[in-house]
Amino acid sequence: MTIQTKNGGATGQEGTRALFFIQIFATLGFAVLYSTLVLYATKRLGFSEAQANAMMGVFGAFNYGLHLFGGYLGGRYLSNRNLFVLGMVLQVIGCWILSGQSADGLYWGLAMFLTGSGLNVTCINMMLTQRFTPEDSRRESAFLWNYAGMNLGFFIGFTGAGYFQLQEHYQALFLFATLGNAVAIVISLLRWKTLADIDTPLLHVNKSQLRLRMLAGLLILVVLVPIIRLMLTHADFTGTFVLILGAVVFLLLAATTLRHRPREEQRRMAAYLILALGALVFWTLYQLAPMGLMLFTEHNIMLNVWGIRVAPQWVQNINTLVIVFGGPLLAMGFRNMRERGWRIDIPLQFASSLFCIGLGMLVLPVGIMLAGGDGMVAFKWIAISYILQSLAELLISPVGYAMIGRLAPLRYQGVMMGCWMMVTGVASVLAGHVSGMMPENSGSSPALTNPGYSHIFMLLGCGSVATGLILLLLMPLLRRLIQTTR
Repeated sequence: MTIQTKNGGATGQEGTRALFFIQIFATLGFAVLYSTLVLYATKRLGFSEAQANAMMGVFGAFNYGLHLFGGYLGGRYLSNRNLFVLGMVLQVIGCWILSGQSADGLYWGLAMFLTGSGLNVTCINMMLTQRFTPEDSRRESAFLWNYAGMNLGFFIGFTGAGYFQLQEHYQALFLFATLGNAVAIVISLLRWKTLADIDTPLLHVNKSQLRLRMLAGLLILVVLVPIIRLMLTHADFTGTFVLILGAVVFLLLAATTLRHRPREEQRRMAAYLILALGALVFWTLYQLAPMGLMLFTEHNIMLNVWGIRVAPQWVQNINTLVIVFGGPLLAMGFRNMRERGWRIDIPLQFASSLFCIGLGMLVLPVGIMLAGGDGMVAFKWIAISYILQSLAELLISPVGYAMIGRLAPLRYQGVMMGCWMMVTGVASVLAGHVSGMMPENSGSSPALTNPGYSHIFMLLGCGSVATGLILLLLMPLLRRLIQTTR
């Protein structure tokens, strides 16, 4: 993985390599909670499916929504490197608290974990994007490699989570989740100098201001934990708050775009806003995986495959395998096609991703229609759905991160990276609402719940395909706004 970097030397290359491996282990703990929280809440703590879906929606909202604040906090108060390590420490403590298996421990553990994971993901993306000049054509390839590393972490996390889930050994599961976070901390400390921030507002303050900002940043971390804990216990109110906050942030960014100069940067910011709306549709469907789609898999899919009992978390490894192997192949394929004159750009990838994930939803009603008399759906249909969803993710997610360095003015890069991730947080709340409209499995049977699932999946699939068509119609406009981006 030879990558051209801003500082051009061995230090820059070591930084990108270190971030690749850090990404693998930093993702492991999140993968465990992401894939297990709904099942743990319903099977061990006695939550209803509606309560578990609402909590999972808020979990995703905070995890992704705090990315907005993470970009600001890392760039101006603690440094991206410091905030990342502190966030990982909070995640280790949170997983240890969760291993106690109590309802009160659930909220405190999640509060600690979410404070860490919500703030530090922007940091790792900013540390990576700073190692490239804006015109560096290899930025997208680096993010695809990094995205593959993240999904390798998901594979390890999902595999371990499924193993412990089959035994319902949740204490060991949450202790296992701390392992990856601890390894990420160790790698960060070993590569401390190579991960230093390159160009952030914090680097331009004097020593006295630096100490004050560091202290303020630490106080913010301390205060955030009880606030998040309180909001987790009021999931419905918090979900509404996140939706309103997302709308306000979008409007503020739109107003900023209207006032911004020069015109070339303004046009690119406008393209960013349009693409963000398309991404909101994609992520709403994608975030169903740990919620309604997970419960559908648990109750309505035949999970005995070739005589092996498949854990629900293992089904999500279809996604990770497609990403891990498909990410580098896609990077090479796109490079070859562009060299031959194909115009594969951001608008086309976004529209294509919406078609793919829409088809991923539409195949499920087909599987339900072909289900046996007991209503159990053949495993191949959920597998096909996840393959299509994974292809959609490959088309939109890595290029979504990479485009921030291309479309965002330097002064807004951290904030716009956070806003981009906040889209996923808002989508998580929306996915929680969609999951709440799906049939209740408790006390029912697959034959009775299948019609309700089929109706929801059909609506979601058609909506995504329609949004993809709209982006295709807007493609000439988006290309004019983006201009030099290819």
